[in-house]
Amino acid sequence: MSNGVVASVHLHPVISGNPFLTANELILVAGKGIKGNGEGRMYDNGSRRQVSLIGREQLSEHAKALACSIFSPGAARSNIETEGINLIEWIGCNARIGEAELYLYAPRTPCRKMNAIVNGLRDQMADGNQGVMAEVTRSGTILVGDAITLAS
Repeated sequence: MSNGVVASVHLHPVISGNPFLTANELILVAGKGIKGNGEGRMYDNGSRRQVSLIGREQLSEHAKALACSIFSPGAARSNIETEGINLIEWIGCNARIGEAELYLYAPRTPCRKMNAIVNGLRDQMADGNQGVMAEVTRSGTILVGDAITLAS
């Protein structure tokens, strides 16, 4: 498993369905999620679905397969976009990203909103091609450019 880097970070919008908002940083709180994510709608709601991650390389493959232009940062509705890491291989592992630690526990389930981005994207995001979901195990700040490494 190779280490990666944070390529971009994004927050859920206040109004469900609106585009994700590009952020300068994510402030993660253990057991709760991302502070300011959807103005509380997605924060501390008792769900394990606290942070979503997807690889830019995966998004590039989807764009090529669907013969569309590359997806702009945040378009695929993920909190953290990564580079240089196969996130599916990290399921069941604790990752250190910036000051925070995340437990990557399952593949992300692509929603119907993926086909609104480009028809067929939801089907492309199957069988290990969709990114992962994580829960926050150690609070901290994540910045663009932060390394993604296995937590000890």
